[in-house]
Amino acid sequence: MSLLTLAFPVEAALPALQVFAGNVVSFVRPLLGLSLLAALLVVFKPLLVGLLRAGLLLLKPRQTLEQRSARSALRSILILNSMARDLDGVQPNLANELRSLASRS
Repeated sequence: MSLLTLAFPVEAALPALQVFAGNVVSFVRPLLGLSLLAALLVVFKPLLVGLLRAGLLLLKPRQTLEQRSARSALRSILILNSMARDLDGVQPNLANELRSLASRS
């Protein structure tokens, strides 16, 4: 038994091994790319979040304190008026009281 007799069966199996290796590489390459992309997103997550927040501030700037308090007051007035409308038929005195509270706000 010589070394050549061992080499010939291996040589015959090389094309099948090359096809198998090609299939494995074609399957693994996208996974490596996706894992690299995921790793970059994890590493640069604070930067990306900051950029997204800056873009959001460009599109919709934050309201001032006066604007927010005025919006809150308007919301409470609308809630009181809707409660007064609901109670108008059942308890008219309470509805009038709610309307007077809404007009003072």
